[in-house]
Amino acid sequence: MAYRSICNLGLLLVSAFATAAIAQPAPSDPNVVSGVAVVSSDPPKVTATWPASGAGIAPGVLVLKIVFDQPMTADQWSYAKAVASDYPDCLPTPRLLADRKTFALLCSTTAGKRYGVQINATNARGFVNVGDRRAPLFDLEFTTSNAEPLRTLKAAMKLAGLGELDMPVESLGSFISPATGVAPNR
Repeated sequence: MAYRSICNLGLLLVSAFATAAIAQPAPSDPNVVSGVAVVSSDPPKVTATWPASGAGIAPGVLVLKIVFDQPMTADQWSYAKAVASDYPDCLPTPRLLADRKTFALLCSTTAGKRYGVQINATNARGFVNVGDRRAPLFDLEFTTSNAEPLRTLKAAMKLAGLGELDMPVESLGSFISPATGVAPNR
């Protein structure tokens, strides 16, 4: 008799758990299952850049912007000099903006040059999405004119389509030219 009661209790418990599982509402976001985000299996792709590939821009302050099609990891990136081109003078670290898809890197350029930047050209980890998938190689080339140089970060951000909340750096630090007679922090 005790055995039969234990079996009936077991069946009752299994039935209760099954009913509870069926009664759960479907998640409102199809990419979230039981509180866990499901990440796309496709590698991330560059969807936009500033400057656009092949564009001609004014020299001076530049906010190099790379936009991906999916959320990215903030602490992994890879910028490299393209063959037969110059590389802009840039800070060592880009900033991932609030949309989690856009990286902004503060740079400066010189008039009358051809610049080339390769994204994920090295064998290092480079740009990866939140699912740990690496973006493929992307080449960005642009030229600078002999026009008056862009001298302010605010103007460079505006050209890159960025707002005040999209500041490309936490602190400008050594990027700002020191006063005359003061050694730079490099």
